[in-house]
Amino acid sequence: MPMIARLALMACAAFLAVPAAAFAAEPSAVMYKVTPEGNGDLAGLITITASPAGSVFHLNLKGLPPGPHGFHVHENGDCGPVTENGKPVPAGAAGGHWDPGRTGKHEGPSGNGHTGDLPVLEVAKDSIAIKNLTAPRIKDMESLRGHALIIHAGNDNFSDRPAPLGGGGARIACGVIK
Repeated sequence: MPMIARLALMACAAFLAVPAAAFAAEPSAVMYKVTPEGNGDLAGLITITASPAGSVFHLNLKGLPPGPHGFHVHENGDCGPVTENGKPVPAGAAGGHWDPGRTGKHEGPSGNGHTGDLPVLEVAKDSIAIKNLTAPRIKDMESLRGHALIIHAGNDNFSDRPAPLGGGGARIACGVIK
């Protein structure tokens, strides 16, 4: 593991009071709040493990807005901002939802659409999310490395109607799965 990634894991582990060694072997993403300029404050750590039910995303996050949020694996391993139609898009470099089957559909974690569609992330009133979410269609967790995890501002209805991609809206946090 590159030195910068080790330092980020150790800093995140200290921030969350979790031993860094617990996260060294499994795919993981250090999550940051995103701004039009790039990464903002540290939001926490997500590690991924295999289970018979699919890949399990272990979330240890804080400082996020309470309520339901869209949560997805995105195509690119880049959380940088981009400019679209003259406006900055935080974490826009992550691209769209990971869709290796090129379905072009948003149907949720159990549907036949994007593989990157994950369960809705519910953040508690204290702005903390410490929980496990299972992605039943992601059996090969190693295939996740090099993709970004995105948390969206709003809820996800697992449909492209009435709003595209579940209506989650703006990207508020991002991390690259290493």
